[in-house]
Amino acid sequence: MSSVDEITDDIYFAELLPWQHQLWQQITARVLSPSSALPHALLAAGMQGMGKRAFVWRLVAWLLCRERDQHPAGACGHCVSCQWLRSGTHPSLQVLPLAQMPISVASANSSQAAELATKTSKKSAKAIAKASFTIKIDDIRALQPFIYQGGQGIRICVLDYAEQMTIAAANALLKTLEEPQAQVHLFLISDTPTQLLPTIKSRVQQLPLQQIEASAAQHYVTQALGSTINREAIGSSQIAQLLQLANGAPLAAIDLAQAAWYSKRVLWLTTWQALRSGKRSAIAASDYWQSQLDIADFIKLTEMMILDIQRVCLGLTSSQQDIELPKVITTYQPSEAALEAMLYQLQQVKIALQQNVQEKFAYDKLMQQLAQL
Repeated sequence: MSSVDEITDDIYFAELLPWQHQLWQQITARVLSPSSALPHALLAAGMQGMGKRAFVWRLVAWLLCRERDQHPAGACGHCVSCQWLRSGTHPSLQVLPLAQMPISVASANSSQAAELATKTSKKSAKAIAKASFTIKIDDIRALQPFIYQGGQGIRICVLDYAEQMTIAAANALLKTLEEPQAQVHLFLISDTPTQLLPTIKSRVQQLPLQQIEASAAQHYVTQALGSTINREAIGSSQIAQLLQLANGAPLAAIDLAQAAWYSKRVLWLTTWQALRSGKRSAIAASDYWQSQLDIADFIKLTEMMILDIQRVCLGLTSSQQDIELPKVITTYQPSEAALEAMLYQLQQVKIALQQNVQEKFAYDKLMQQLAQL
């Protein structure tokens, strides 16, 4: 996973992101007020890199914290509840899928926690390999005893990648949403909320986490990256470009800047021109790139380059002002059909990789397609 997606136990106690202060104050004030209460079900939705998961896990820790009245800025980090969170054994928290449970093996202080960490690690690897975090009806049914058990104290369920619930799972969840239980709160997290069933969205209250002022995003990314990336100076124009490529998501922009493949965009263009002119064979290019990037990173790089080539071919401004993509397109402009064929091949390779196809074979196929672009 990229750093945008990585979830460890530190996320419970991390500093609040600058653009989330107002919402945090509103929610915590509402919880601490004797005359109001937190909604039964909340949805944190929007593109990756906006910090929605960071906000949700921080809020979960604070809601469960035994000292929250004395610590409105965030969970204390020391009470028994916070210690349970660190070890991944909190009795009042359920997470689907289990792979998204924030836990650090190093912080596990019991055999039960170690066992959970092992299961989580295995499930994470499997989920990454399949690019899927599907929540099934049996998963929702398994939550029912926890939700309806009664007793004292707050109980929280977090459903990450909620858009990947099966139809049956979503319908099973509707009963819980329609029959709220005292002190039970559901948090749904979704990168693509348009894929959620309308009946689900109508029964949850969405957290306003999507809007970030451009100046705040620029400042945050600038502070996070400093003045250099990979020993190269970075200025305001490069920061602006990163944010544009990341659709304004600050965390995604930081992740992009630090990605191994981002610095190889010019090399990609050089390879494409060499393949197209016949100066380099597809096999030779494949062998070279296998030593540079793993296939997943090369696919990300290629997708971004193809999409930007499409922009330029349509007469739009290139999203990458720091490379000579428009100049290359002036010399040779691929057809829309060829570009679509390349994107299709990328999707086919992704599917093949999920079926354990060797990376070398995948690389060879992509280079052959790139040579025809």
